[in-house]
Amino acid sequence: MMALKRKIIVITDGDSIAQKAIEVAAKKINARTISASGGNPTPLQGEKIAELVKQAKHDPVIVMFDDRGSPEKGQGERALEKLAKDPEIEIIGALAVASNTDATGIKCDYCITNTGEITKNAVDKDGEVCLEENLVGDTVDILEELSIPIVIGIGDIGKMNGHDNYHAGAKITSKALEYILAYGEDQSGEN
Repeated sequence: MMALKRKIIVITDGDSIAQKAIEVAAKKINARTISASGGNPTPLQGEKIAELVKQAKHDPVIVMFDDRGSPEKGQGERALEKLAKDPEIEIIGALAVASNTDATGIKCDYCITNTGEITKNAVDKDGEVCLEENLVGDTVDILEELSIPIVIGIGDIGKMNGHDNYHAGAKITSKALEYILAYGEDQSGEN
């Protein structure tokens, strides 16, 4: 009998402020966070992160990846690439975080603004709707190479001009994570 895969949500941010907001939001949705994956850049290799995911008490498990502003394939993207290949792990969704960088960016399924509005348009680092079709971030390009059921674009986690402050419950990050979970439930209900 095949063991159930661990279900994870990946987030392309990991600085200290983002990590605090992610931890607050994870508690709200009863998720586990691999806090050791936080850092700017990502401090762990993909294999070590996979090991930690498998030790988490329950799903979903939230994992952070960060390239520290590098438009090239950095540490965070390489770790995510490795983790995605683990046969015991299933990525159920991703938060693609906008940043000020010179990268190609990606087309997200949806984005969430700093006021919590779901939109088909891209958002910028402040969580404002922008004219570009692609959400630009330093760790997001890898997401298009992976088979992720839903990718939600979001501004700079924990910031967005105070709209996502972790002291106030990281409302925007929480809403984005809830959206991913609801999407997953809708998909499993269709099977």
